[in-house]
Amino acid sequence: MSESYREIIYDSAKRPPRPIEELLQVIQYRDLIFQLLRRDLLTRYKRSVLGIAWTMIGPLGTMIVLSIVFSQAFAGAVKGYPAYILSGLMAWNLFAQTSNAAMVNLVWGGGLLHRIYIPRTSFALAAVGTGLINTVIALVPLSLVMILYGIPLRWTILFMPVSFLLIAAFALGFGLILSTFAVYFPDVAEMYQIVLMAWMYLTPILYPEEILHPLIRQWVIWLNPMYSLVKIFRLPLYYGSLPSLAELLPAVLMVLVVLVVGWSFFSFRSDEFAYRV
Repeated sequence: MSESYREIIYDSAKRPPRPIEELLQVIQYRDLIFQLLRRDLLTRYKRSVLGIAWTMIGPLGTMIVLSIVFSQAFAGAVKGYPAYILSGLMAWNLFAQTSNAAMVNLVWGGGLLHRIYIPRTSFALAAVGTGLINTVIALVPLSLVMILYGIPLRWTILFMPVSFLLIAAFALGFGLILSTFAVYFPDVAEMYQIVLMAWMYLTPILYPEEILHPLIRQWVIWLNPMYSLVKIFRLPLYYGSLPSLAELLPAVLMVLVVLVVGWSFFSFRSDEFAYRV
């Protein structure tokens, strides 16, 4: 028998809890996750003439359309209304695109699960990485729009990495929950598009929250987790102020709960995914 041979005994009784095991495997397969992230970026812009510039042009185009549509109603109540819209859209797009991509990537990447072993959360983590990169790039046109409308860039912009991470973590947890349901019920992916549209208009992105009736605003605050995350994103960037502890701590707690629940729920069901996608 060769000296290099080593017998490996696998004891299922000593298997760590599935969420912990999934996390350890993500660390072990980090290079593969990086390749998935690279593939997502290259595939998205591979045949585009403008390439990655679409990351900046897309939000700008949406901002122009929405500014024209809603300027008569809200422009007088908000200074630099296009910059106000764009700052909210960036936060929303980071959540919406990342959570949707986490779900879609798992469903469409099912073929890969049949060929090689890969941590199931890899698809969602690659989606989060792609969303963060796109959002950082989109800061360039937002900065130009803010300067154009007389809104200075203040030192509070240094807080933005915290805002990015909070939204990305929430999108990851929420996307893992959606992905689990989408594996068993494919219609979830289509229904989510409708939910996203309604959810966006229920979040103060296109309009200032002050126009809401106090009772409605209270319900929006308590029932809409994206309300606080968009606000935490917008405060240091658009308003030039830091979120208070009363605004930050509940948001951090909510994000942690969604992330832990989503990661655990997904991990406990992930062994069945290869047979269903």
